[in-house]
Amino acid sequence: MEEFKSGFVTVIGRTNVGKSSIINELVGEKISAITNKPQTTRKVIKGIINREKSQIIIIDTPGIHKPKSKLGNVMIESAIGSIPNVDVVVYVIEADMPRIDEKTIEKLKEAKKPTILVINKIDLVNAEKLAQIIDIYKDLYDFKAIIPVSVTQKKNLNEIVIEIEKNLKAGPAYYDIEEYTDQSLREMVEETIREKALKLLQDEVPHGILVETTKMKTRKTKNDEKFFDIEATIFCLRESHKGIIIGKQGQMLKKIGTYARQDLEQMLQTKVNLKLWIKVKEDWINQESFVNKFKD
Repeated sequence: MEEFKSGFVTVIGRTNVGKSSIINELVGEKISAITNKPQTTRKVIKGIINREKSQIIIIDTPGIHKPKSKLGNVMIESAIGSIPNVDVVVYVIEADMPRIDEKTIEKLKEAKKPTILVINKIDLVNAEKLAQIIDIYKDLYDFKAIIPVSVTQKKNLNEIVIEIEKNLKAGPAYYDIEEYTDQSLREMVEETIREKALKLLQDEVPHGILVETTKMKTRKTKNDEKFFDIEATIFCLRESHKGIIIGKQGQMLKKIGTYARQDLEQMLQTKVNLKLWIKVKEDWINQESFVNKFKD
């Protein structure tokens, strides 16, 4: 009889290579915020892939980038620091901009963990270019497998799970099979609101925002209909940013709230009353009390 396998898998790579999109597809649920802006993922987030003969705990990490703040440093430490503590590493690069990150390759060599190279966005390059990338990376590290994928076309994604499973050892199910993330409901609410802000706001504003859930309470209406009252505060770095987030006659904040509420209602399967507040917290990205929240 085939043994049940389980293990922890970290997904690493530069910002904006598609790590979160890949993980959401593999888990089958939205656990990580997705935008086309770099540094969308700020902290380690776990997703749970339940299969007939395995349970894979897959970890989304902040994108590797050049840090410019204490928050940036914590994000890099979280990503690189996850490598020695897992059973398998999935290293994601993008086919159209396959920049070699020598520091990451060195960390992989030090950790000596089974590593799968995933080349995302293959729909953007031809076969010749893809073959060149594969040849270059074959010489850099002894990957267990090299898997070209396209998240947008949902191509070869299942191959990632099959290859991960091959490299896991026999072990128990760490989570209930109904679970798909270790995030609390509050954290998922915060991620949802932040994702909408990231998508809608101007480039200079989004990465200076922090969302904190201040109230989550269920109630029943007169018609015995379940309702979720949620309040959250969006912190930003400057007074000028506050004005941009609120928008003319409050339209931007209203739009962020509407899109977030729609996602939350789908996630919670109930009506949601969402209230958002804006506060300025200058230079919070360099303040220990705030930045420590992002440490794993």
